[in-house]
Amino acid sequence: MADFSTKRLPAAPDLAAPDGSDVRVLSGLRDGGMAHFQLAPGEVSTAVLHRTVEEIWFVLGGRGEMWRQQGDREEIVVLEAGVCLTIPLGTRFQFRSFGDEPLSAVAVTMPPWPGDDEAQTVDGTWDSTVP
Repeated sequence: MADFSTKRLPAAPDLAAPDGSDVRVLSGLRDGGMAHFQLAPGEVSTAVLHRTVEEIWFVLGGRGEMWRQQGDREEIVVLEAGVCLTIPLGTRFQFRSFGDEPLSAVAVTMPPWPGDDEAQTVDGTWDSTVP
């Protein structure tokens, strides 16, 4: 049995995700973890594919778009507060932020994020603006 965990959203990012967004690590359990992601206004993430994890995202604020591709299926969805979406295993994805405020979301990763080799850079639909 896991111990209880309580954590407040950190003021500063803990790290940069492989896609270039700022990450604030939240709580996790054996089968999943949660983090807060933020992409600055006008920025475009690096397109990636996860090797072993799936994610569920819930957009908290800002505006943007996310491109997702699974084989021949491809779509771009509008991101704004209240939108919830999934990134199943093997999905290529990329997102960008519009407007004056950062695009921010919380995401659950299942299983928990395993480490630096999890994300593979892939060709996306937009030119990335982050390192």
